[in-house]
Amino acid sequence: MTVETESPTGRLHRSGTPQTPSGISQAGDGGLSSSLSLLLSVTCALAVANVYFAQPLLDSMAEGLGVASGMIGVVVTATQAGYALGLLLIVPLGDIVNRKRMILSQLLLAAIALAAVGAAQAWLVLLGAMIVVGLTAVVAQVVVAFAASHATPSQRGQTIGTVTSGIVLGILLARFTSGLIADLAGWRAVYFMSSGLMLVLAAMLWKIVPHTAPSPLRDSYLVLIRSLFKLLISEPVLQVRGMLAMLIFAAFSVLWTAMVLPLSAPPLSLSHSAIGLFGLAGLAGALAARSAGRWADQGLGQRVTGLALGLLTLSWLPISFAQTSLVTLVCGVILLDFAVQAVHVTSQSMIFAARPEAQSRMVGVYMCFYSIGSALGAVAATQAYARWGWLAVSLLGASISAAALVLWFFSARACHNHQARPR
Repeated sequence: MTVETESPTGRLHRSGTPQTPSGISQAGDGGLSSSLSLLLSVTCALAVANVYFAQPLLDSMAEGLGVASGMIGVVVTATQAGYALGLLLIVPLGDIVNRKRMILSQLLLAAIALAAVGAAQAWLVLLGAMIVVGLTAVVAQVVVAFAASHATPSQRGQTIGTVTSGIVLGILLARFTSGLIADLAGWRAVYFMSSGLMLVLAAMLWKIVPHTAPSPLRDSYLVLIRSLFKLLISEPVLQVRGMLAMLIFAAFSVLWTAMVLPLSAPPLSLSHSAIGLFGLAGLAGALAARSAGRWADQGLGQRVTGLALGLLTLSWLPISFAQTSLVTLVCGVILLDFAVQAVHVTSQSMIFAARPEAQSRMVGVYMCFYSIGSALGAVAATQAYARWGWLAVSLLGASISAAALVLWFFSARACHNHQARPR
């Protein structure tokens, strides 16, 4: 039996013989059960989807609140700003606090913020609530760190692949599902429904997720935040994988930001619902990339990264024919999403293995590179399309992908040469 006590300083301490939680495999190796991995993946999907729900709803939100259409885009900016702040200020807390309690608290706050968005009648109230939605959406990264810490070393990559696939699914499906729900019941129903789902998830995780031992770290919050910069300076794997994340998600953002422009314009003139279905093509690549986690567990992380970046660069060839062949576009989307997800899963597996005691901080820094890349890719894609058209967008995406491949090649060779030196 495990006895949990609290010291006068608020620290949790445990004594006694730990029980085997229902979410941990019975093999005694500390691995997560498949059912818990699936639940954590769903949690990631729904949490991240909250960040992207607004994108197809902006017109309806502007009309409902009486806001000028030129101003309503600030909603997306506010949500992304909250998400970026959460990566730096909230995710690192997972290294010093009880992660289960942290996950449950974030889900409950998310439920309140989402309900506030749905009920908002004033512009400033909506913006404030959306910032909090972004802040709480980083629970997905806390969940990934939780899963990695409970997985065995031989299964860490596979577990990360399973849980992280939920994040990609959430991003790809959010726009389509929010538009569908809004067509049936209005934009506010999207946020009320998501608020209810957050409460359901919190209840399920409270029941199923095992209690986690308190962190041995006793650093203050300011010391914890300062250590983020120390990790970035001292960990080469974080530096390289962070730069790769920035580049691959810039390429990802280039495609998904600009793709709607040629597809909705003549001669194709596809509807928003039809364009949203292209997210299903991305799902095939995202699901297939779960295999990358198993390959990383087998010590093939560098090789998988190189092959995936090669596919990412080549994917822009069929994507460039978007205006003349939807079939080739679908093939390119599948290749691109598979490659991005494969590199992403492999990178997380490698950074978690590098510093197991700092997993939350490592993923927080890593995902900041992801956010920067996504933002820069979106801006560059819209500018390129406005000035030179879709071919320029495809060349931009291919150039970014090729830059990532070059970075991997030289970093992998440097690592190999370092290991080959006589000691």
